[in-house]
Amino acid sequence: MQSYLKKSDIRALIDERNEKIGRKIRDAEMKKYPYMLIVGEKEEAENAVSVRKHGQVDLGSMPTEAFAEMIRKQVDEEQNRR
Repeated sequence: MQSYLKKSDIRALIDERNEKIGRKIRDAEMKKYPYMLIVGEKEEAENAVSVRKHGQVDLGSMPTEAFAEMIRKQVDEEQNRR
């Protein structure tokens, strides 16, 4: 997962602490990370990610490639505004 995102020029951090998922989500919200990708057994088997955007609701599960494409489009749009 992280290697695919890196190849797509998307920076990512992995929280590998031995904490419950709710605690990790809360901590990421407090740090104001723009996106959280949650990968459980189901997502790993489907090569997908569950996406949460900061300050919004859960965006649901999507293929990893679809998430990378969504981020690339947002970056391109932001660069075109400047």
